Amino acid sequence: MIRLLLADDEAMIRAGVKAILSSDPSLEVVAEAGDGRQAVDLAISHRPDVALLDIRMPRLDGLGAASEMRRVAPDTAVVMLTTFGEDDYIAKALDIGASGFLLKSGDPRELIAGIHAVADGAAYLSPRVAQRVIAQLAGGRMSKGALARERVSALTDREREVLALLGAGMSNAEIARELHIVEGTVKAYVSAILTRLGVRNRVQAAIIAHEAGLVA
Repeated sequence: MIRLLLADDEAMIRAGVKAILSSDPSLEVVAEAGDGRQAVDLAISHRPDVALLDIRMPRLDGLGAASEMRRVAPDTAVVMLTTFGEDDYIAKALDIGASGFLLKSGDPRELIAGIHAVADGAAYLSPRVAQRVIAQLAGGRMSKGALARERVSALTDREREVLALLGAGMSNAEIARELHIVEGTVKAYVSAILTRLGVRNRVQAAIIAHEAGLVA
């Protein structure tokens, strides 16, 4: 079972999302919060696998709650779930260490797929969000390519190989199958890569992989 925390200040939205999640028997909502502060408290007490956070909530917004969760409940992966797709929200969510960013206007199947991907250790962006990130990489952010290549040069050949597959969106299990190694070894490589690159999570590492040209 994948244990979930659902945080949204609108009870009807929570009920709708919970109804969608109930269609997958491997997903279980173990806690619900109406604001960001309550979400952080519930993350500490319930230790869910994944937290779905709305961005705009009272007391503490979703971005603030996500930032605190990364500190007090680091084993809980954070997915931002919002109606807002502005670039500044996306950038902030990725910067604080969110593993996923989904829009409420997306396909319900996308929500379930995203949760499974994040729970499996991968990163997940809704297609509309991914388009924005790719546009940034292809635009002004390409100037960061030289810096990214310099950071990647500190990795071993195998670590760069793992980073490239991570950047392509593969989960730990998929990388293990691709490289014919055990999943535990992949996790060790990923941990070392994040440390060497000085980033918080797989999404940030994947961006560096793209900027460095490791991913076609």
